[in-house]
Amino acid sequence: MNQKIGGILVIIIFVLGWSLYTSVAEEKPQETIFMDGEGNMIKTVKKTDAEWKELLTPEQYHVMRKNGTERAFTGKYDNFYEPGRYLCAACNTPLFSSETKYDHGTGWPSFTAPIDDRFIKYKADYSLLMKRTEVRCVVCDSHLGHVFDDGPPPTHKHFCINSVALQFKAEGTENAAGSEGDRREDTKLSSETATFAAGCFWGVEYKFSKFRGVLSTSVGYSGGEVKNPTYRQVCSDTTGHAEAVHVVFDPVQTRYEDLVKFFFSIHDPTQVNRQGPDVGSQYRTAIFYHTEEQKVTALKVIDNLNKSGQFKKPIVTQVVPFSEFYKAEEYHQKYYEKMRKKI
Repeated sequence: MNQKIGGILVIIIFVLGWSLYTSVAEEKPQETIFMDGEGNMIKTVKKTDAEWKELLTPEQYHVMRKNGTERAFTGKYDNFYEPGRYLCAACNTPLFSSETKYDHGTGWPSFTAPIDDRFIKYKADYSLLMKRTEVRCVVCDSHLGHVFDDGPPPTHKHFCINSVALQFKAEGTENAAGSEGDRREDTKLSSETATFAAGCFWGVEYKFSKFRGVLSTSVGYSGGEVKNPTYRQVCSDTTGHAEAVHVVFDPVQTRYEDLVKFFFSIHDPTQVNRQGPDVGSQYRTAIFYHTEEQKVTALKVIDNLNKSGQFKKPIVTQVVPFSEFYKAEEYHQKYYEKMRKKI
């Protein structure tokens, strides 16, 4: 009898301990970093239910965290067609563009396709005694709406999205999305700038433009003495400039440290004045820091990488103060994307 009682007590203690463990784990959300199909790091946003309730308005919380639906024809983006992008109202991830927005007549904002399907999560929904496909933000797992197959060509998709789950960013602006602290007031989000050199700026610019949280990118020349240099002058290796990429990013969505780590993952920082077949000081590896905080962060990442043994040789990346960025000729801007369209 005592053995049976003892066994029962062990089971009860195990169950209580597991319940306590899982409840504590639920109260400590973790950030998960995973790689998308193009090798870009995507950092998911995890918060407790109490944190979401504090961050979001009551209507946003009802729709985005409790899978609710706003009343038809009441959302601010239903009959709204200004050029720009629509971001997740909970985490600022770019989701839809005005270029794919149309009037489906159902009373909710409708789109034929997302900006990037990697940031959309699809889930079977059997509520309301029917089968539907729910649409969620892959970064913060917030409910956005549903997608149907009754849309116009070319996709024939109908992304039916709640206005309250979206945050509009007007075309030509870099700071139109609300930050976590001022989401309810829809105030502008402050952006930060980073500048990197990692060889030929065409591919480097394209890769950074796809990184989550990056608002805009441009290519140009930094680190030299010649003012307003041309591409031909820089290629002569006499200006002191490096081919550089100017990155404007949202510090809420991604940290500067994440950008620095990504920078080291897309080129060989152990090569001096070259990257692959491109030779010359204009192809050197460099980080042009804009603040002392950026400098400290860059040096810390380099130190950690050197200690990790990830690279067989020491990192030779220059960490120097940013002084000037001369934007390159227009045909260099988004060069990789322009070439892809011609193919």
